[in-house]
Amino acid sequence: MTTRTAPATTPAPVDNPVLRVPPAAPAEAAAYFAASLAFHADVSDVAAALATAAETGAGPGFVVVDSRSTQAWEQGHVPGAVHLPTADVPRLAAALLDRDVPVVVYCWGPGCNGATRAAHALASAGYRVKEMLGGMEYWIREGFAHETADGAQRRPADPLTAPVGADDCGC
Repeated sequence: MTTRTAPATTPAPVDNPVLRVPPAAPAEAAAYFAASLAFHADVSDVAAALATAAETGAGPGFVVVDSRSTQAWEQGHVPGAVHLPTADVPRLAAALLDRDVPVVVYCWGPGCNGATRAAHALASAGYRVKEMLGGMEYWIREGFAHETADGAQRRPADPLTAPVGADDCGC
């Protein structure tokens, strides 16, 4: 493992776009990032929890919800996910989900806020919910198996999004 130390720096010029608004104080940053972790999960963590649950026979402690359209669902979804399009949350959530089980919701990918809308609808209906960052796009790009209308599929991991030759990125 390579460890690098931060280079010595001088104060940044005021035209520096990164530091034009200074970083938050450490305590504020810690609170913000702790809150972010309460609201988000990444695809690798979801996949690892689902794999462990499958190996041990115990449940993962959450249910995965795909909030996309039926056409998108058939194109590919996380194995074992519940299909609950965002527009159907008010009508179908109580029939499909247990309020005592946390929900991890996803949509297509990071360029779409459909999972955010679904998470809002579920939270407003009384469910504990996290949004899966990266959505279905990153699930597939990281090489995890997915179900389609034609059966199980798996693509090789994209080396720009997943570690090559390692089980995880070490983060």
